[in-house]
Amino acid sequence: MKCVLGIDPGTATVGWAVLENTPQIPTVIAYGHIETPANDPMPERLHMIYTDIKNLIQKYHPSDVAVEELFFFKNHKTVITVAEARGVILLAAQRAHCFIGEYTPLQIKQALTSYGRANKRQVQETVASVLKLDKIPKPDDTADALAIALCHINTKKYTQLINQ
Repeated sequence: MKCVLGIDPGTATVGWAVLENTPQIPTVIAYGHIETPANDPMPERLHMIYTDIKNLIQKYHPSDVAVEELFFFKNHKTVITVAEARGVILLAAQRAHCFIGEYTPLQIKQALTSYGRANKRQVQETVASVLKLDKIPKPDDTADALAIALCHINTKKYTQLINQ
């Protein structure tokens, strides 16, 4: 794994981050977010997400794409639309022949803070510290994407060590 694209799926905002896997600490290549207009029909929003993710993959050539898995939502309508967004993200990654890693929020928190019930601020501060960022990226979806990418890199390194 040379480069990983971390993605925090959503319909209004999709956070993304590209990290290069280096021997010491991962290097931040780029990060940002995709916003879709709330008034646009869902098929158009999904097409925008798919196209933007496909373009990110073409630009940065990640070998791996790490995506947050869905967790329990109180609003059933929200979980369905986020699942649809996640589907087009996974499709873009699969079509580009990237290795896909999927992580629950609990796994991400545990991988970064060693505590599965860490709050969002603790995770963000850990990400900023480990990646030597001057400040926590905004919006939260972008910071979450950095956490997902970092979780993936750490998980793969740990798995490789165990399998040796």
